Amino acid sequence: TMATLVSQPAPDFTCAAVMPDGSIVQDLSLSTFMAGKYGLLMFYPLDFSFVCPSELLALEHRMDVLRERNVEVMALSIDSPYAHLAWRHTPIDDGGIGPVRFALGSDLTHEICRAYDVETADGVAMRATFLLDQSRCVRAQLVSDRPLGRNMDEVLRLIDALQFHET
Repeated sequence: TMATLVSQPAPDFTCAAVMPDGSIVQDLSLSTFMAGKYGLLMFYPLDFSFVCPSELLALEHRMDVLRERNVEVMALSIDSPYAHLAWRHTPIDDGGIGPVRFALGSDLTHEICRAYDVETADGVAMRATFLLDQSRCVRAQLVSDRPLGRNMDEVLRLIDALQFHET
């Protein structure tokens, strides 16, 4: 059975990541990256796979709104940071995602997928979204099977609902 992390502290982690400016860092920690901000963790199966580009591009189109709401975003898969970088450099018309304005975390060891209990039997991440408040408590958890894409407007609605509740 899948663990429910809602109302629990988000498991902290450190990973290699491609940053919004295209640089690679080897030791990005969740606690440092999201310090003082709301957090949105978006797990997805693999770079260059079906559905993933459309989801991440839909997320990219909402980055201005997310920044206005003080939300830091990290998308995670089991790919290397070098695969993430290649995906960013691949034209959108060829299945790439372009220069997205959020971090792409690398979970080569699968430890992060396991900590969030979203690893599939064949070793990739399910489509999972975790909304964290400013104290890094998980406030929402949405998990879907691999062929089912996420609705980014629903993600924004959850953020708005959380922030409205807090005020």
